[in-house]
Amino acid sequence: MADSINATPESLAEQVKNAHYNQSPLQIMGSGSKSFYGRNITAIPLSVAAYSGVINYEPSELVITARAGTPLREIENLLDEQGQMLGFEPPSFTDTATLGGTIACGISGPRRPYAGAARDFVLGVTIINGKGEILKFGGQVIKNVAGYDVSRLMTGAQGSLGILLDISLKVIPKPAYEATRVLPYSHQQMNTLLSDIGRKPVPVSATLLHNNSLYIRLSGAKAGVQAAASAIGGDTLQNADPFWQQLKEQQQPFFNQQRPLWRVSLPPAAAVIPGDLVEEESFIEWGGAQRWVYSHNGKKLQEWAIKNGGHASCFRDAKRDPSLSHSADETVFSPLSPALFALSKRIKDSFDPAHILNPNRLYTGL
Repeated sequence: MADSINATPESLAEQVKNAHYNQSPLQIMGSGSKSFYGRNITAIPLSVAAYSGVINYEPSELVITARAGTPLREIENLLDEQGQMLGFEPPSFTDTATLGGTIACGISGPRRPYAGAARDFVLGVTIINGKGEILKFGGQVIKNVAGYDVSRLMTGAQGSLGILLDISLKVIPKPAYEATRVLPYSHQQMNTLLSDIGRKPVPVSATLLHNNSLYIRLSGAKAGVQAAASAIGGDTLQNADPFWQQLKEQQQPFFNQQRPLWRVSLPPAAAVIPGDLVEEESFIEWGGAQRWVYSHNGKKLQEWAIKNGGHASCFRDAKRDPSLSHSADETVFSPLSPALFALSKRIKDSFDPAHILNPNRLYTGL
C-alpha cells in the first residue's frame, strides 16, 4: 500500500517503476467508493487517496484543478460557494468518494444528456503510466485542446491506462431556478413527448420514468422554466431536490436489493426491454438512453442490447447472476468486437506495456 503520509507523485511513480520492473500487477485505489464496479482483480493495492487538495480554482474561468485524492464533496462544496457545479452531476455513493475515482469510473448523473458526460468536462490530466513516467496532457484553460483526447481517454478507463494524479475540469454555473413536473405517462408516451420538446428550446435537465410516472426536471431562468412547466403540463413535484439527489446516489428502495443490477445504455427511442430479460419495472433515465434493471439473465440481456444498438453492464452484484462466467466475470461489461478489442489492446500496450495497472478490470487482456 502506498505511504499515506508521503503520497507524492514521485513516491507513487517510484512504486510503479518497481512494479513494472518486477512485473507485479497493481490495484489502483482511491477511497474504494466504487470498488463494486468492474471485474475483480488480484493485485497489490496502490492508494492515491492521500494525494489530495485543490491546486487551482478560477471561478471566472470556470475551471478547477485538483489532485486525484481530493474528496468529491470538498470540490462540490467549494464550487457551490461560488454558485457553480460539476456539469455532469456525478454520484458519490459514499461520503469518501474522490475526484480521481469519479473520473476513472466515468459515471455521470441525471444531467448527463443535457449538459455532457464526465469526459466532456475533462480539460487536462497528469498521470503516471505503466512504466512509472509522469505525463501531462491537456491544460487548465478551456481553449487549450492539446492532449484533450488523451485526457478524455482516461475517463472511464478505471486506472487501466494510467494513475490519475491531477485533473482539470470545466465547471458550469448553477441554474438560477429549477422545477420538476410529473405526468402519468407510459414508455411510448414519454418517447413522443420528449421527441416533441427536444425540437424546442425547453430547458430539460433530467428525466425519469418509473411505474408509469414521468418526471421532468427543468433548469434555467425562472421565467423560462415556469413557461416550459406550464406548456408541459402535469403536476409540480414538491421538494424535488432530494428526489433527484436520491436518484443520483441510488438511494431509492428500487436500488436497495441484493440482486444483479444492470445498466443498459440504448438509443433513447429503443424498444422496451422484453419482460423475460428483466424482473420488474425499470428505472429509465436520460430520456430512455439509460435503463436500470434487475436481471439474472444478463448474458441474453447483453445480446439484446447489442442488437438494439446499445450495451449492458452489470453495475453491481454480478456474482448473483448464474448466466455469467463467474470464474472470470467475463460478461460484467458487454463484449467488444474483435476490431475494438484490438484497438483497446494497442492503447493499453502503449500506456502500460507490462499490463500492471488494474489488469483485466475491464476485460481479460486489457
